[in-house]
Amino acid sequence: MANAGFARIADGWPVSVTMLSELQGILMTGTPLESQSGRIRDGQVVIGRREDATSVRFPVEAARFVPAPGGHQLEGGVRDLVDWMRIDHRGQIDPVVAAGMSHYQFETLHPFRHGNGRVGRFLIVLRLQSTGVLVEPTLTVSPWFEARRGQYDDRLLGVSARDDWDSYLRFFAEGLRQAADTTRHEMVALVAVQTELKDVIRASPLRADSAHALVDLAVANPTFTVRKVEAELGISYGRANKVGGQLVELGILDVVDPDAYKRRFFAPRVLQVLSRST
Repeated sequence: MANAGFARIADGWPVSVTMLSELQGILMTGTPLESQSGRIRDGQVVIGRREDATSVRFPVEAARFVPAPGGHQLEGGVRDLVDWMRIDHRGQIDPVVAAGMSHYQFETLHPFRHGNGRVGRFLIVLRLQSTGVLVEPTLTVSPWFEARRGQYDDRLLGVSARDDWDSYLRFFAEGLRQAADTTRHEMVALVAVQTELKDVIRASPLRADSAHALVDLAVANPTFTVRKVEAELGISYGRANKVGGQLVELGILDVVDPDAYKRRFFAPRVLQVLSRST
């Protein structure tokens, strides 16, 4: 989903209802929910359950929050939000505050049946990139917010129930700060691993430039197939498979499932870095 979204933005697509629907559809591809995805919901959904809720006849009576019903009103709300996001508010609103405001509004609208959290957090990164806070879309915000899901939900509800923007925006800004610190440490560590793995190649009899390019691919992709290597490196399938095997022999790569018909590679050192940062 993220790659598709960044590609659309790079091609000059504005954030729109159509674009968000497409990305949510990609997110749900291959799941049992695929047939219900790729469009703004047309029915009612509820979020959470109140702690004091007893046995009730209808889920809406026990819900912690009830978003707007599906239909034209919801589509209009999402359209108003993306129109607001396209406007440059930097002269009046700090970009981080504006990102927090638009994130709250998206999650409150809850426009899709599923995947609103992931699509909403992706929009944070798009928003920060479009306003110049991020030069590259490298920030990863989901782990921090997911690890504090209860506090996150409480802050969102606080805005809806008590108009408590201050607590929510402080929490949101702290999340971005800590996520940025984590992302920076992760990127520095990955650069070190990239150099380390290429040194292994230099110390070996292997001299193919494609081997070094494959290390770059492994650093950027936690797992990947031979077809991915073929496409990204611009080499034949047979050559891609051979180079992948050579890096496995050097201990740079490993195979996810050796018994699988289609091999999927990964770099253990890269996964070690990513595991430490989550």
